[in-house]
Amino acid sequence: MAPVTRYARSGEAAIAYQVVGEGGRDLLFLTGWIAQIEHLWEAPANRRFLERLATFGRLILFDSRGTGLSDRVLDSYTVEQEAQDAIAVLDAAGSERAAVFTYAHGGLVGAYLAAEHPERVGALIMYASMARTAWAPDYSWAMRSEDREELLERTIATWGEANTEAMAAWAPSMAEDRTLVDWFARLQRLAASPNEARVILDAMVDLDVRRALPRIRVPTLVMHRPEELVWDVRHSRYLAEHIPGARYVELEGSDSFPFVGDSDTIIEEVEEFLTGVRGGGEMVRALLTVMFTDIVNATAQAAGLGDRRWRDLLARHDKDVREELARFGGHEVKTVGDGFVATFDGPPSHGLRCALGIEVREGMHTGECELIGEDVGGMAVHIAARVSALAGPGEVLVSGTVFGTVVGGPFSFTDRGFHELRGVPGRWPLFALGR
Repeated sequence: MAPVTRYARSGEAAIAYQVVGEGGRDLLFLTGWIAQIEHLWEAPANRRFLERLATFGRLILFDSRGTGLSDRVLDSYTVEQEAQDAIAVLDAAGSERAAVFTYAHGGLVGAYLAAEHPERVGALIMYASMARTAWAPDYSWAMRSEDREELLERTIATWGEANTEAMAAWAPSMAEDRTLVDWFARLQRLAASPNEARVILDAMVDLDVRRALPRIRVPTLVMHRPEELVWDVRHSRYLAEHIPGARYVELEGSDSFPFVGDSDTIIEEVEEFLTGVRGGGEMVRALLTVMFTDIVNATAQAAGLGDRRWRDLLARHDKDVREELARFGGHEVKTVGDGFVATFDGPPSHGLRCALGIEVREGMHTGECELIGEDVGGMAVHIAARVSALAGPGEVLVSGTVFGTVVGGPFSFTDRGFHELRGVPGRWPLFALGR
């Protein structure tokens, strides 16, 4: 899928939105205000999550007024204005009635929409969402004003910077994943400047839609991971207790981001809630051998050779890799920095022969991959990347799965022992392919 950004007119503001997927069912995803709809797709895990949602019908996303690609016309943030903008986006998308899926502060807007515009909302799905943002005597788990001010200052001080400490709260299972950390830092920068973020966060200090909850009459699903560190589970329990007929589901895991951790369970709950069955929206999967290549110490080499010689070397490297891929039936998925991600159908023999012709660091794993347009995803890709990161200069390192598949064949291997692969359960045997 290639999302196209369009603009809806809401009063004096142009609101950036996207529509992805086809079908008679519409799903409006209120992602919370830290967003830029084009950058959301740049994180492979989030892209997979969004594309899974789009298998249920048309997925509709938009950037909140004052953020992302929408107009920076924002005197103050209000739930009512955000709801008006959401209606304008639905009108522009030709959606008469949509299910609304919310995360974090999006829950305030989703609850208000369901209560005030039931003719436009067919169902309400709330994940790690809330009805109020500040402490109250009868809402004691929300932050007090002094704690919120302290958090605001810490947030603004590091806004847009790669912050592993913050990621340890948002996605503990991926806190050390530099790619995700950098993605979120850039998301903050694209969503708002530090001063714009301060305006929005200040305006969100005391938002409250609790009075709307008893008036919600649409089917409602509330989900939460009680062990997550950002949003207290009592937010979701309160929503479930005060929305008539709401279904409440607690999920495993400590990640707040819905696309990190066991995101499949969230998708399955959404699918069952909307369609009555599970499994109809699963991604296409295929057994592939995944290969990552990488030039070791590329930065140092570039500095030593100079820009022109380095570009020439890199061009020759790319040409050689592509020739070997074509020779052995490999498929170039994409380039990442100075390396390649490639796949081979079925058993890994062709991939191993291809690897022997490429004099760079390589890692390989064979497993089921999710086909995401021209890209691939899933744990098999994650494992291949982790194996590649452990390979030495000029070494082809493979997982035990690859070794076990071709053992007894014409290839020679050296046992490299068992290793922990970051983010992958268990210890994995690795083997170096003999040249």
